Amino acid sequence: MSSSDIRTLELNMGPQHPSTHGVLRLVLRLNGEKIEHTTPIVGYLHRGFEKMAENMTYQQFNPITDRLNYITSMNNNLTYAMAMEKLLGVEDKVPERAQYIRVIVAELNRIGSHLIWLGTHALDIGAMTPYFYCFREREMIVDMFEEISGARLLYDYVRIGGVAKDITAKFMDMLKEFIKIFPERQKEYHTLLTKNRIWLKRTKDVGVINAEDAINWGISGPALRGSGIEWDLRKKKPYAVYSELNFDIPYYPEGDVYARYLVRMDEMLQSIRILEQCINKIPEGPYMMDEFKKVSKPIKPPAGESYGYAENPTGELGFYIISEGKNKPYRMKIRAPSFVHAYALPFMIKGSLLSDVVAVIGSLDFVFGESDR
Repeated sequence: MSSSDIRTLELNMGPQHPSTHGVLRLVLRLNGEKIEHTTPIVGYLHRGFEKMAENMTYQQFNPITDRLNYITSMNNNLTYAMAMEKLLGVEDKVPERAQYIRVIVAELNRIGSHLIWLGTHALDIGAMTPYFYCFREREMIVDMFEEISGARLLYDYVRIGGVAKDITAKFMDMLKEFIKIFPERQKEYHTLLTKNRIWLKRTKDVGVINAEDAINWGISGPALRGSGIEWDLRKKKPYAVYSELNFDIPYYPEGDVYARYLVRMDEMLQSIRILEQCINKIPEGPYMMDEFKKVSKPIKPPAGESYGYAENPTGELGFYIISEGKNKPYRMKIRAPSFVHAYALPFMIKGSLLSDVVAVIGSLDFVFGESDR
């Protein structure tokens, strides 16, 4: 046996490993400490949401969307609602106030998702303090969601035709206070990490993927923008009232873990810009279309199909729905960014050191509730 054969080792990482962000299993083939080949294995959650959808009414499935990426419940609700409104042909009839409320909760949830990502990503790499800082601000967001929905994790707030109920004066006061303090708090995250030499050593030139390969692998969201692609569905394929709002698309050309970190850091401040504009522009009026206020009445869209999509915090989430004119879908397919990114991971870590795997996993912000759908 040659010396090279002796140095080759097959190693299981996950699914119970705390840094695989859920239940991802990686079968790593190592030569010394360098990765020669990786096989990602998903499916350990056995959730079956797509099949559940075929046996539930369209309204009954709405709260199930919360449980895909349970960190971005508001965004999931919004994507499903838009897919259904497109199928029903009522996209243009959703009240303007409801559209602004949808953008407000979606951007708050984007910041909340990025805060959980930042805290856990830093913790994976060895920095504990950012975790506590991030959850300090996320708690404020969760308090706001509790005020309007009564829940702190799974909200079922954005509904087909609008939102479940109007926002309150207390919510608006909490929102204004959050916008006021967050930019200074975000500077504290930068102080802890951005120029920290250990952080730079663990993230720069690690898990590199260039723009062409990122597109070919179907990568989306912050991971795509971290490879230098200026693509954001809120700008390029606007929905809700994003076309009426001014904000920038952060992107960095390096394509490494550090670039993906910077994209998300910048995105949080862009979300604050969006929220400020929504506060100033939100009109009075109804928060729900009249025909959808009675949730007990089953929705029966015409026979046909639709694809609803949105720029979720982790990437493009999509619902492809086929209707036969009944109160349940014939078929539903969910386009989950975590699933797509999981199979791009082996390409990104090939030739890297074993110690880099955790950093690359964290930079892609997996949540396997939406992968094992």
